[in-house]
Amino acid sequence: MKLSHFNFDLPKELLAEYPSEMRDEARLMVVHRETGEIEHKLFKDLIDYFDEGDVMVLNNTKVFPARLFGNKEKTGARIEVFLLRELNADQRLWDVLVDPARKIRIGNKLYFGDDESLVAEVIDNTTSRGRTLRFLYDGSYDEFRQKLNDLGETPLPKYIKREVEPEDEERYQTIYAKHEGAVAAPTAGLHFSKHLLKRLEIKGIDFAEVTLHVGLGTFNPVEVEDLSKHKMDSEELYIENRSVNIVNEAKSKKHKVCAVGTTVMRGLESSVSSDRTLNPFQGWTNKFIFPPYDFSIADCMITNFHTPKSTLLMMVSAFTGHDLMMKAYKEAVKEEYKFYSYGDAMLIL
Repeated sequence: MKLSHFNFDLPKELLAEYPSEMRDEARLMVVHRETGEIEHKLFKDLIDYFDEGDVMVLNNTKVFPARLFGNKEKTGARIEVFLLRELNADQRLWDVLVDPARKIRIGNKLYFGDDESLVAEVIDNTTSRGRTLRFLYDGSYDEFRQKLNDLGETPLPKYIKREVEPEDEERYQTIYAKHEGAVAAPTAGLHFSKHLLKRLEIKGIDFAEVTLHVGLGTFNPVEVEDLSKHKMDSEELYIENRSVNIVNEAKSKKHKVCAVGTTVMRGLESSVSSDRTLNPFQGWTNKFIFPPYDFSIADCMITNFHTPKSTLLMMVSAFTGHDLMMKAYKEAVKEEYKFYSYGDAMLIL
């Protein structure tokens, strides 16, 4: 498969600027891989497709307010700083993206907040937009992290052109988010409401959790026609014994295992044993899944509608079958489903 196989016309107005009014009332397209049937439902109808003993695997990463705005020393130019990952807690070193990057050189200082109590010094260039910053702050590490939280805003994807609004802080976060570390939400999970989770639990569906801290690498455009030459950025992944046991027991009893989102699917497939069961994991994964690919753990998945030529679309193609996926996407455009982070959902059985 080549990059050009994953292109399609996506009307701009189908990119969701806002989430659905109620989390579980987003639209849900149900795609049956065996028959090719496509159904149109609401997300809360998901419960009708699962039985007692089935397992849903959730990504419990928590998005932190990763986007900061500072001013460059001397010129006062406004600079956006997007925190990617902490490199060294003691030295307060961070990997970041800066915009506009051409103005930011090694040795420059950036000032944050009205009182300029937080300062950062540029100590390295990593990529065209990437920099390593050393933050300077008079206070303990906990106070420093609190300062970052206070100054930062919800890192909505760039395609959302509006300003961040107060409700984004809650809605760009799953209700089961626990472990802070993601710079983008695992968006398939945004559709679960407390009420729906309770109904699933009452029906006897089990839940297992993994933690994959979503980085921006997931959304990096693929710029090579030969997909085998694309390199994914590494993301931090934790799969604990409890989740491993829940998933493997369900598989042994022939129950469904559903990956809630592409991040979960990538996490599960990053830690597979030779007998196609799940192993515990603690480390980093740069797994890139594209067709053809033989999946070992999950036999169904929930995902949002992705943009053309994205690595997420490639994984969905590998799982669904390329022709059926393209048919489903054509239908989604025709039926005006909303795409991307705040968009509607797809259940692939």
